[in-house]
Amino acid sequence: MGKGKLLDITYKYRMNDRQPGDVGMKLYALCYMLIALCLCACSLPRIIVLDDPLTPQEHLNLGVTYEKKGELDSAMKEYEAASKKLPAAYLYMGNIHFQKNEFDDAESCYRKAISKDANNADAYNNLAWLYYVNEKNLDEAEQLALKAIELNPEKKTIYQDTLEKIRGVKK
Repeated sequence: MGKGKLLDITYKYRMNDRQPGDVGMKLYALCYMLIALCLCACSLPRIIVLDDPLTPQEHLNLGVTYEKKGELDSAMKEYEAASKKLPAAYLYMGNIHFQKNEFDDAESCYRKAISKDANNADAYNNLAWLYYVNEKNLDEAEQLALKAIELNPEKKTIYQDTLEKIRGVKK
């Protein structure tokens, strides 16, 4: 579209002899204002947020909310944001990968959760469960489940279930 062509939709209203209150004149004025607004809007400054207004815990909580709603990609983005300062987020990221059957990525996240927080019993248990589900590294899976029980005896019944299932497959 060449210069001067942008306002051609109003040409007939400009060229005809119209009165100020005429509908055609109003349409011309409206079109002219809309075009002017569009051209001006392009040059308005944009606001860029440099600091994240959410804390890592708030990102984690938001991720849990997304995950419960089945919005796994949105949950993952929130967990990734939280993981910058909250090592437990790697556990949650591993859980998302596990749900999506991305087992190598899940394993990597669980291992990262363990490396960043050696006392994260859930990460040990979930990695053990991952090995159980895939029927691989069952000896290591058994040791991971035992470590989870050792680290958090309050969840012994949960971790014991993982351990028993692993031992059942090993027989």
